[in-house]
Amino acid sequence: MRRLHAYRVGRIGYGRAHTLQQRLVTARQTGAIEDTLLLLEHPPVFTLGRGARDGSNLLVDRTTLAAQGFEVHETGRGGDVTYHGPGQLVAYPILDLSPDRQDVRRYVASLEETMIRLAADHGVCAERLEGFNGAWVEPRSARARKIGAVGVRISRWVTMHGFAFNVSPNLAHFELIVPCGIRDKGVTSLERELSELGRPAPALDEVLGRAGEHFAALHGSELHWHEGLPDL
Repeated sequence: MRRLHAYRVGRIGYGRAHTLQQRLVTARQTGAIEDTLLLLEHPPVFTLGRGARDGSNLLVDRTTLAAQGFEVHETGRGGDVTYHGPGQLVAYPILDLSPDRQDVRRYVASLEETMIRLAADHGVCAERLEGFNGAWVEPRSARARKIGAVGVRISRWVTMHGFAFNVSPNLAHFELIVPCGIRDKGVTSLERELSELGRPAPALDEVLGRAGEHFAALHGSELHWHEGLPDL
């Protein structure tokens, strides 16, 4: 059984986390480390994937965003523009999928399934939506809304980037973009869905712990917890 080292990172800037991921990918490719999972929050930031290079789905100019405290970063992941911020759980798995897990669709499905299970833990039904990545609430209705997003990059079968699950972020920040380039569907959070049921949202740290457990189970890995940043 493979071991998965999960790190409770806390809140960390996007640029710093991206640099750390790059170093971890190199270390995993050379066998210097085992499979690693970073679980964290970011300060408010918009990230542009490979499908968002023209910036057309960023609805406010970068100067204005900077004045309001938002960073903007271009990344190498797939997908369009997305938002990260406090109250959102971000997971960055650094996994070696070789030799027996070299299936990109299966890997992406494991990220979606982790979020689906996180929602189910709290009585919220999330599902997949054909033609779209991520985890969705009421996906086949006029109120289809995304509760979790996926964006990955795989180099020499080692993964980078991952998923973002909305626990209790400021959903108004998503109104500054066209999330993931999808104009006709909404965005939601565990907090919003539970409020409709008259229930409070769980603490992000509780959701984080369950995320590590679900992800390890889906990959048949032995889970080992760590606090803070990995030592490289």
